[in-house]
Amino acid sequence: MEKPDSNGKQKVRSAEVGTDILKALAELSPSTSLSRLAEHVQMPASKVHRYLQALIASGFAEQNAATNHYGLGREALRVGLAALNSMDVLKVAALPLAELRDDLNETCFVAVWGNQGATVVHIEPAVRAVTVVTQLGSVLPLLSSSTGLVFGAYLPKRETVELREQELLSAGAHTLSDDQVYETLCGQIRGRGLHHVHGLLMPGVDALSAPVFNAVGHVVAVITIVGPTSLFHADENGPAAQRLLAATRAVSWRMGYEPPPITG
Repeated sequence: MEKPDSNGKQKVRSAEVGTDILKALAELSPSTSLSRLAEHVQMPASKVHRYLQALIASGFAEQNAATNHYGLGREALRVGLAALNSMDVLKVAALPLAELRDDLNETCFVAVWGNQGATVVHIEPAVRAVTVVTQLGSVLPLLSSSTGLVFGAYLPKRETVELREQELLSAGAHTLSDDQVYETLCGQIRGRGLHHVHGLLMPGVDALSAPVFNAVGHVVAVITIVGPTSLFHADENGPAAQRLLAATRAVSWRMGYEPPPITG
């Protein structure tokens, strides 16, 4: 019988400790004192100091000569950027989108913001005779779709202003032609974290949409549930809305997003 490789186990344990310290440096960024770091990871300061020296030597941590505080180093930044670049919202959202469709048996899709507006890039259709046809590559309107309105609420105004003007010109009279009304609606969407429409884009079809954020808090996609009004109830306080929010939060978390703390 082979003897346990105690040396190998020790190396694994050392790697785990080093990883814990790196995570703590990220959580306490941009910099922190040795005592605060040791308290955060619940380790003796002398032990944390030894690991910090190794991390500094490898470029994953650095120490400010003026304050003696510690922070993440250049190599940690490179690894973080590589991880961000590898994040593809379509890949990350694929499984949660399929699970959302399975839970609700309604058509669910992901849209991203393209050159012409909100563009459908992945669809999970409902598995039943009555379905809502949503085409891959469809461009949804900014002002008359829940998907477009969610994008409008979270994107910088400069990215949507031209499209809004075009839609208002072609639509003539529109309830959202007044800037104050539109801004109020956008604020309400941000406050709720989702938006629903009843037959606005297509008569007899309800839709419910919520945003997906990346690591820096920018909206990168919108996930939408659509279904016939007779079967799907796009209630913003209903179970479908809660399930949608759970899915978008899970995808956002996987994309590196950390929601701001609730204050007040």
